[in-house]
Amino acid sequence: MKVFAIRLKPNQDLKKSLKEFTVQQDIKAGFILTAIGSLKQATIRFANQNDSTVLNDKFEILSLNGTLATTGIHLHITISDKQGKTIGGHLDNGCIIYTTAEIVIGESENFTFLRTLDEQTGYQELEILPNTSKSS
Repeated sequence: MKVFAIRLKPNQDLKKSLKEFTVQQDIKAGFILTAIGSLKQATIRFANQNDSTVLNDKFEILSLNGTLATTGIHLHITISDKQGKTIGGHLDNGCIIYTTAEIVIGESENFTFLRTLDEQTGYQELEILPNTSKSS
């Protein structure tokens, strides 16, 4: 397993930055190991909703989970507000870093992740392939 550590700075977009990093590093089967930080704007799509909700306030990032690949990323986030109330859902573009985001990413060299249309769900879902090009 490869491990990457990155720190995002104020005003960077969390999802866009992770997409860019994934492409720059040519990550084929990545996943979030840990992530903490803060946002000054959160854009989250809640369960069974078609549109995302934009929340303008200061939030702590409590967790970030999901998969990353050059073929697409799928991430969920949990945040808390100044009263400690938590909320979470599907990470969307528009989650803007307030002070920092410290993220550790793992990459499996045994797999390649693709995003392909699943006829049953109607969404681009994870397809896991064995990595036949890995070096021994």
